[in-house]
Amino acid sequence: MSILQLNNVEVIYNRVVLVLKGMSIEVPEGQIVALLGANGAGKTTTLKAISGLLKPENGDVTDGEILFEGQPIHNLDAADIVKRGIFQVMEGRRVFEHLTVEENLRAGGYTQNNPLEVRRLMNLVFDYFPRLRERRYQQAGYMSGGEQQMLAIGRSLMAEPKIILLDEPSLGLAPLLVQDIFAIVERINREQGTTILVVEQNANIALKIANYAYIMENGRIVLDGTPEELMNNADVREFYLGLNEVGARKSYRDVKHYKRRKRWLS
Repeated sequence: MSILQLNNVEVIYNRVVLVLKGMSIEVPEGQIVALLGANGAGKTTTLKAISGLLKPENGDVTDGEILFEGQPIHNLDAADIVKRGIFQVMEGRRVFEHLTVEENLRAGGYTQNNPLEVRRLMNLVFDYFPRLRERRYQQAGYMSGGEQQMLAIGRSLMAEPKIILLDEPSLGLAPLLVQDIFAIVERINREQGTTILVVEQNANIALKIANYAYIMENGRIVLDGTPEELMNNADVREFYLGLNEVGARKSYRDVKHYKRRKRWLS
């Protein structure tokens, strides 16, 4: 059963710039789905369309529909969407730098009315990220990038979301730390049953934890499948290796066109 569906969604910024061009994906409940693609593909715009964060940037869903648990949400504001169980962890972490770790976590749990529940959730976050317990009373702005990413993910858990939207969690982090964070994301999914939609440029790490994946380019889905299917696809491997003979990056659409032309000439 899909908890989240995007059906032929179009997004326009400033009433002029068409970014999403008939975007359609499904996210099954309790699974990890990866949305992959290069810079400018429209991945972040997709997450903002889901979480209701387009309007502050003069963006609008102008066609199609976004369904969460079978109900349309594309006309709701961001606060209502969070209350329904959707939480986006923004690209670049976006912690409250002047607040302590604990204060950041409490801000994430603003929808919780029971102090005992807030304490339980905070201990849950500390179990997943022991380093945050050590930094509990430290201002977030003085933490490392990896610790801030842990805090951003931990803050999302405070809202007890049904689905977490992760935007480029590996951005700017050392490879070993990226592996640690993705391992914890996989553990959260497994132990809490939280659905995850993760946007990533690092295809290898995302495909290791995903149940299903979509490849996005120029506002559209160009391919989808299980991680095994995508990793065994020669065109996908060529696209994510990223260089042709003269050192220029290929698009997936260019690769497909080349393959078709080669077969026709033969």
